[in-house]
Amino acid sequence: MCGRYYRAGDKQEIAERFRAEFSDDTLYAAPGYNIAPTTTQPVIRLSRETDRREIVPMRWGLVGHNSSGPDPKRSTFNARSETIEKSPLWRVPFRRRRCLVPLSGFYEWRKPERTAFRFGLKAEPLFALAGLWDAWQNPSDGSWLQSFTIVTTEANELMSAVHDRMPVILRPADYTRWLDREKTTQPPLDLLRPFDSDQMTQALAHPKVGNVRNQGPDMLNSA
Repeated sequence: MCGRYYRAGDKQEIAERFRAEFSDDTLYAAPGYNIAPTTTQPVIRLSRETDRREIVPMRWGLVGHNSSGPDPKRSTFNARSETIEKSPLWRVPFRRRRCLVPLSGFYEWRKPERTAFRFGLKAEPLFALAGLWDAWQNPSDGSWLQSFTIVTTEANELMSAVHDRMPVILRPADYTRWLDREKTTQPPLDLLRPFDSDQMTQALAHPKVGNVRNQGPDMLNSA
């Protein structure tokens, strides 16, 4: 799973790293060191109007377009790659509404002692996870809520000592294909695989990262 991540890059760094434009010039995207579900975060998608990459603020925790709205009893911040084509919630977004989730790393906890670890990439201070997005319209006022989820897969050798799942990390060479919104009979299932362990880093994180009220770069360091 992936229920918490961090992003050191600011608005300009995200735009430059992913060759994307902000959908709204007034959008503020500050670094975050303890990002949790239900918060609004920048994600990158392909604009239908311009066919260019755009950075859009979305709620973490996907709300389906045909749902009754956000459901606090249902966990939708992760989508399992193994069922992504079978689930009614994920099937359509996987085929037409894929996105990149920019980050610097993510956290995971080892049971049973709940030790917090952080994971990143050796060569990429800012990279992307495979995400899906959708848009839901509130019938009471007509407003739109755009939201996203992070796709997960089985853990690689590095992650497996901590957890049996990990987020799908995309390589830069695969960004364009993942973002493509054209209808196809062969969506990119082959990209939903564990990342190479030897290209990743692992370190202890601050024990207080488990509480979302604790923020700041000190979350990256052990106590």
